[in-house]
Amino acid sequence: MINRHKNTASSAANLNVHVQGQGFPILCLHGHPGSGSSLSVFTNHLSKRFQTIAPDLRGYGKSRFNGNFNMNDHLTDLEALLDRYQIKKCLILGWSLGGILAMELALRLPERVTGLILVATAARPRGNHPPVSWQDNLYTGVAALLSCIKPDWRWNIETFGKRSLFRYLIQQHTPTAYKYIAKEAVPAYLQTSAFATRALYTAIGAGYNRLVDLEEIQCPALVLAGEGDRHITVDASLETSRYLKDCQSHCYPNTAHLFPWEIPNQVLRDIDRWLEKNRHILG
Repeated sequence: MINRHKNTASSAANLNVHVQGQGFPILCLHGHPGSGSSLSVFTNHLSKRFQTIAPDLRGYGKSRFNGNFNMNDHLTDLEALLDRYQIKKCLILGWSLGGILAMELALRLPERVTGLILVATAARPRGNHPPVSWQDNLYTGVAALLSCIKPDWRWNIETFGKRSLFRYLIQQHTPTAYKYIAKEAVPAYLQTSAFATRALYTAIGAGYNRLVDLEEIQCPALVLAGEGDRHITVDASLETSRYLKDCQSHCYPNTAHLFPWEIPNQVLRDIDRWLEKNRHILG
């Protein structure tokens, strides 16, 4: 899926970046579909004490890119981004695909990555998502549209949301979760290019397993997983945590792949506790 070869800086895409706060840098990497702004649940909180740098990956958000590319190109882009901002050391937070890229950067740039926060991700990702029907897609479209108009509309949540594909992304159908879906998931989905989708699914089809390489990662890691995740199973996430040398993990019951939007306060508290415990990685 991803190799160690470093492309030249000239081949890197100039990514659109969302920067907040001041202090030790935390590079925040989104999933698929996604964008830097879809990480606000983390960046709005962490930027009160740190500098958060949340790029739109190549082919996502406002980082428009016409043409085919592969997953390794994301690493080229991100290394160039660190150089552009003159970041010698940083912590990386990655959600889903972003977590895979975070681990890859830690393997590629061990001297620059001081710690990893890995959210709903795995070094050997596996899912158990059921087949998608036309009715699933219809209800998802209706639920998303109505959520954009009125995110806390309980009738929409009960009538369409719980019957849509959202039922595999969240377990707690709260107004808070639907506000995030309306504000961040829907725009991110619409701005994800076909080239980005092709790059991801080509990599998945080729198989991806970096478990045996994780022993090379020396920095502390925090693995967070939703018990009901159907996109990257909790077993896959916890398997990854066992291969990391210095790792703490949390599994959240009654949540799924978008658990940071379901239980944001609990997730942020656990991240804060881990950061307090590992203050040596922040300077």
